[in-house]
Amino acid sequence: MALSKHINPDRLIRESKDKKSHHHHHLTGTDANSTSHPYGARYGTASIPRFHLPSKGTGAETTYQLIHDELALDGNPTLNLASFVHTWMPEPANKLMMENMSKNLIDQDEYPMTQKIHTQCVSILADLWHAPSTHQAIGTATTGSSEAIQLGGLAMKRLWQERRKAAGKSIHEPGPNIVMGANAQVALEKFARYFEVECRLVPISVESKYRLDPKKAMEYVDENTIGVYVILGSTYTGHYEPVKEMSDLLDEYEQKTGINVPIHVDGASGAFIAPFAHPKLLWDFKLPRVVSINTSGHKFGLAYVGVGWVIWRSKEYLPKDLIFELHYLGSVEYSFSLNFSRPAAPIIAQYFNFVHLGFEGYRSVAKDDLKNARLLSRALEKCGWYTVLSDIHRPKLNGLLQRSTQGTVGFDEENPENYVEGLPVVAFRFSDNFQEQYPEIQQKWIQTLLRTKGWIVPNYELAPDLESVQILRVVVREQMTEG
Repeated sequence: MALSKHINPDRLIRESKDKKSHHHHHLTGTDANSTSHPYGARYGTASIPRFHLPSKGTGAETTYQLIHDELALDGNPTLNLASFVHTWMPEPANKLMMENMSKNLIDQDEYPMTQKIHTQCVSILADLWHAPSTHQAIGTATTGSSEAIQLGGLAMKRLWQERRKAAGKSIHEPGPNIVMGANAQVALEKFARYFEVECRLVPISVESKYRLDPKKAMEYVDENTIGVYVILGSTYTGHYEPVKEMSDLLDEYEQKTGINVPIHVDGASGAFIAPFAHPKLLWDFKLPRVVSINTSGHKFGLAYVGVGWVIWRSKEYLPKDLIFELHYLGSVEYSFSLNFSRPAAPIIAQYFNFVHLGFEGYRSVAKDDLKNARLLSRALEKCGWYTVLSDIHRPKLNGLLQRSTQGTVGFDEENPENYVEGLPVVAFRFSDNFQEQYPEIQQKWIQTLLRTKGWIVPNYELAPDLESVQILRVVVREQMTEG
């Protein structure tokens, strides 16, 4: 247990300070809830209150230096191998964001060109994901995938309610449910809890590759299922869930029962990897069962944090009563997001990437990420100490490309399409042989030892039914290279 949990550091600091003379207390008095800084003498500042507004302000340069130094104690984003969030953009993108930092996306009448860029981004993503009509694409920017998932789930719930009412059936008894794998990220479960939808978690297994098993999922589907969340890139191991297989089973279910159960694809990470690295994979709007897709622009969309997207197949899948008409911002405007005011800069950053990188640029980044992830995976396996659970370094077993044929003429080792599809994520654990040889060594120590060097590599349990298995996970982003 951390030492800070046994002591009160604020009290110790307060009691250890020099005692001030009461005769001059009105000049040099200190506050027990303040924090002092080594620059105090140079800048002539008093201690900064921790829990209340200071009575007097401090110069801008001084304030910058003090806060800058506090933030210097944060970790180095480059060494954070736990996060999917992108942390670097070219200097021109930084300049563009600073120039537009004050713009509010919701003020469409005041910032028409910003709104145009937003609309163009929606159309670009709709085209990338093969929506039926990209010129009339329906979608919106969000704060991230969490908000986008809520919107996708709300649309499915409202459509389910409309169908139930039209059939003269109750929408309250027994009420709606949504199906997802037990490996679902917390944002998916948040939707169910916040919007009063029963969350049906499908157990995972080694056989299902630690992700949703479509056949098992069908055991949880009934007439009250508003939809199935299918994840294109599991947070735990990076595996893509089989959208096509889930879609086929729901097609068969509808043929037998007449019940239509849609799919929302959570492509928080994978929706910016699959189109470029795995273009032949069927997962998007090419499948009629897929009605909405979300992604995070601030993950493999390569923008700074603060931008996500949700796109619907067509306008019929976004119920009209979820769209609000506004008249008090200077013109008639429409809103269908959970937030109202929203910074425009992250959307502009996303558009910068679309123009700067283009399809080939995104493909190059995705291929390079996966190449480095394969390199790390193989190195971990070759050392003999680890078992790799992710599969992006394993050739597809399709009868033609077997693992033993990597040396065969014609096998392109750098083509990600020749390997099992997935995110550039490496999930691994101690090998059984290592654990037998060194039972006294705990895997979580790896996380702790790396943290002393500044590296962040999480060690955590797998999802329910496999929580006895602990894994370490590395997210290979653009900044992580062989060197």
